Amino acid sequence: MSKFRVLIVDDSELARAGIRMILESDPAFEIVAEGSNCEEALALSERWMPDLILMDIQMPGIDGLETTRRLKEKYPYVKVVMVTVSDDISHLFDALKKGAQGYLLKNLKPEAWHEYLKAIAVDEAPMTRELAFRILKEFSPMGADEGQSDRLTGREREILGLVAKGMSNKEISSKLDISEHTVKNHLKNILQKLQLENRVQLARYAYEKSWLVKG
Repeated sequence: MSKFRVLIVDDSELARAGIRMILESDPAFEIVAEGSNCEEALALSERWMPDLILMDIQMPGIDGLETTRRLKEKYPYVKVVMVTVSDDISHLFDALKKGAQGYLLKNLKPEAWHEYLKAIAVDEAPMTRELAFRILKEFSPMGADEGQSDRLTGREREILGLVAKGMSNKEISSKLDISEHTVKNHLKNILQKLQLENRVQLARYAYEKSWLVKG
């Protein structure tokens, strides 16, 4: 199995060392570079083409949120996860608006980091029901075409509802008695049909359509 290539961006050398120590304890991750500001993040991303970027929010000059926006504009493929000591939900909303795929608190246990980042890297990060609801209320209406939902099969609508409940691919496969590979392929089809990009947008769409699966 190939490793997930990681770029760490934080203006604190001590913080970078702490993040590096956490990731190096799991062989699934390879830290390819470290940066301390926006300019370095952009340059290192071009040079190393990482799979994941762990981005501090609070940095002098151009902060992590604006850096994320610039990175996603140039490298839309890359997964950016904001790393912070703040659990202020408004920071999470700002991060998602700028294109980030995730949000990690620095005080979480290492095993929580490993599990979450692996899920982000393969587009399987679950979202809690509460978070999905708050995101739905915070963001402006979705841009998916109204008629696109008519193209979804009954099974795809069912899976979409389970995503909105915050279930992972593994949990969905167990509930529906299908393989994880089948779930992944269904999600790829759903994203393509709805012209959406990730689980956050899928969850919001399911809430808007009242397709949240009960139970």
